[in-house]
Amino acid sequence: MDRIIAKKKWTTKKILIIAAVSAFAIFILYLLFFRDKASKLYVEKEQLTFARVLEDNFQEFIPVDGVVYPRTMLYIDAIQGGIVEAIYVEDGAILEKGEPILKLMNANMELSFMEQETRMYDALNNLRNTRVGLEQNKYLREREVAELKYQLDGAKKEYMRRQGLYRDSLISIKEFEDAQRNYNNIKRQLKLTLELQRLDSISARIQIRQINNSMKRIDNNLELLRKNMEALNITAPAAGKLSSFSAEIGETKSAGEHLGQIDMMDGFELHANIDERYISRVHVGQKAEFDMNKTNYRLKISKIYTDVANGTFEVELQFQGKEPTTIKRGQTIQLKLMFSSASEATIIKRGGFFQKTGGNWIYVVDSSEGTAHKRNIRIGRQNTRYYEVLEGLAPGEKVIISSYDSFGGKDKLVFK
Repeated sequence: MDRIIAKKKWTTKKILIIAAVSAFAIFILYLLFFRDKASKLYVEKEQLTFARVLEDNFQEFIPVDGVVYPRTMLYIDAIQGGIVEAIYVEDGAILEKGEPILKLMNANMELSFMEQETRMYDALNNLRNTRVGLEQNKYLREREVAELKYQLDGAKKEYMRRQGLYRDSLISIKEFEDAQRNYNNIKRQLKLTLELQRLDSISARIQIRQINNSMKRIDNNLELLRKNMEALNITAPAAGKLSSFSAEIGETKSAGEHLGQIDMMDGFELHANIDERYISRVHVGQKAEFDMNKTNYRLKISKIYTDVANGTFEVELQFQGKEPTTIKRGQTIQLKLMFSSASEATIIKRGGFFQKTGGNWIYVVDSSEGTAHKRNIRIGRQNTRYYEVLEGLAPGEKVIISSYDSFGGKDKLVFK
């Protein structure tokens, strides 16, 4: 007898189908919502350079090369041109003020000097003779006045005697009038001579003043001529070390040509060229420093030349306190030019990553140290060793600081 067999609800096939559909749905959901969509790149961990984010003192500075110069330099130029006739010292010699360096010869100048000197001496002699003539004329006038005064005195006495005799009718009126006319005539001559003496004295004073001024100008011109001739003998303008000096016997030196310089022995200063990007941040009094022979030396900017050439501008730096005793003129020293004082900051070591990212992002290693993820950051100040991190990193985190050129900007790095 047949019996009805109940149909099974959950067959093995059905279960397998449902399981397969469910697994596929879960896989689709995973792909849509849970799968790691970040682009990734497998890299060799040993080829990377890592660094910890630190919380430490930070000071912003840039390295610049400073060239050593004497603090005071006196330039030696040829005032007059000529041929080098004699050389008395060599470059690098220590000289005293006025010590001869070299002698130039200029035949045309020497001939011209002799001609001008002769003319000036002739002019001086003529002026002196004129002044002597004026002095002689003064004494001639004085002698005339003295003579007239003497004559007037005699004429007056004669007039007074004849006046008395005439009153007593002892002489004729003609004799009285002759004595009177003679007296009045000499008196008028004396008056005129005194007026001429006054006018001559005024004229003589003016002429003598002009003569003295002319003689003074001629003396000054003679002194200038002598100085021009003496300029052919080049001497040290001050005590110090002769540098940048080069000359050969028979060589022609032009007027105004630079012959060398005297480096004063009063210390040194440094000249440095700084990138024009920092021109708005550099100021007089700004500090710099360098280390030499385990000693730290400090300087400050004393002068800024704002003219930009080849992308840089020049500054002068003076030592503050002691100076190194071993430095020499022309030596190059690397300085740290400070832009801020030391302060607490979050920092990371400098590395090749900055060239690729511009400091806008970095790879941060996760806690398992199996991967590193891309993270946006913000870099602030920097120096030769560290960057200051303003945003995006916390002290203690580990980051990759080596070059990112081969990473292609992937979101995730997986270490092999």
